[in-house]
Amino acid sequence: MVAKLLPGADPIHKVTIIPRGMALGLTQQLPMDEKHTYPKEYLLNNLVILFGGRVAEELVLNHMTTGAGNDIEKATELAHRMVCEWGMSEKLGPMTFGKKEEEIFLGRDFTQTADYSESTAIEIDSEVRRIIQESYHKAKDLLKTNLALLHKVAESLLEREVLDGSEIDAIVKDFSGNGGDPMNPTRAAAVA
Repeated sequence: MVAKLLPGADPIHKVTIIPRGMALGLTQQLPMDEKHTYPKEYLLNNLVILFGGRVAEELVLNHMTTGAGNDIEKATELAHRMVCEWGMSEKLGPMTFGKKEEEIFLGRDFTQTADYSESTAIEIDSEVRRIIQESYHKAKDLLKTNLALLHKVAESLLEREVLDGSEIDAIVKDFSGNGGDPMNPTRAAAVA
């Protein structure tokens, strides 16, 4: 749902609640075209999308599970890269932190050495935490505002187990036509 509600997010290809491997279900997004660089807004939207499952658990089930563990790990890594590799922190500026080295004797593993002070490490942690918290709260606001739509999609998934992008589009369109507007938080909140 979060991916559907955010402008500029990659389109949803498929959503399933059928367990596969370690995943208890998944949402698959496919980009419209091949990308080699990503704007900051796109990366921030991806962080918000990664928190959608955890937030839905909290809002609907009133508890947390380990189900979102991989998404949280990916989000933390992405936020860290934004700050340390791509200079996407207003607070720390356009700098990189940590040198990557290839250790031939360790099976060609990459290691990262800190080339910054303890106080800079604290600032990096603070920036990563801020980005993560803002993304989490944006996901929570989106799903709270569109809770009725979230329930509608969940009901459809329980009936069919797999939905493709066009089926989700139809649910959103039908929901919007019945008084809910997922792109208009005021109207959607009134419906919820």
